[in-house]
Amino acid sequence: MLEQQPNVNSTTLSEQLWGLTNELRQKIDARFELHPDPSVENLQQYSTLDGNMKGSLTAFSGKDIDWLVHSRLGNSEKSNFSTMRLTTWLKSHIQVPHLAFEFGTLPNGNILFYVDYIARTELLTDLAYLDRYYEPVNPTFLKLQEDSRLKVFTSKSAYIRLFQSPVSLCYTGAPTFETLELTRALAHETLDRWLTWVDAAEPVPEDAREALAARDLELRRISAERDPGNKFAAQIFGSELTDKLVRSLWGGDRINH
Repeated sequence: MLEQQPNVNSTTLSEQLWGLTNELRQKIDARFELHPDPSVENLQQYSTLDGNMKGSLTAFSGKDIDWLVHSRLGNSEKSNFSTMRLTTWLKSHIQVPHLAFEFGTLPNGNILFYVDYIARTELLTDLAYLDRYYEPVNPTFLKLQEDSRLKVFTSKSAYIRLFQSPVSLCYTGAPTFETLELTRALAHETLDRWLTWVDAAEPVPEDAREALAARDLELRRISAERDPGNKFAAQIFGSELTDKLVRSLWGGDRINH
């Protein structure tokens, strides 16, 4: 069992986390009509020349969702490393926060998870938005801070720390059944809450939607380009493929933004 053998390769654990992203995708697919974007078709399967590092990236959009990315990358058999994300960026007719999930296995065998709502306004001054979407998560945030099974993961990047919300759930933990089930429960709770927000959202005034869409796109582009993992990816896949992967995270190759 994983909890008895934390040093075994992380293939099984990585597949379980990937399965979790698929569970979350199924809930999203049940709620939204989504269409695959052709600009990322050739990224559905990619790898290094020696085949040691593999990845996949798919992207979707629809009436309510501007850009959904579902991706994975890693080599859990030889390095214990894998990372995967499911990020959903809404269109500008509602101002509910965007939704971010990232899971992974680290070289030491531990689980990493990042679960967050991406703000679409200035939280320091928009107190109604803060109270509506972030205060409800604050008790969970505080509870996890005291959970001895988890260790807070703090990015070395100032930008990434700024990008994360004040209730960002970003932790590492031992590769145990308990940690995996906690990750699953937090992820589903976060998604279920978000879906109720989407259902209850008031429409954004027509004259404010263009500015919101522009802010969303800029945030998506910068956060993809400033990801500290890009340097690591370039060393493995080369700059050309890495640049395409980064553009795909924000939709830079789409015919219509």
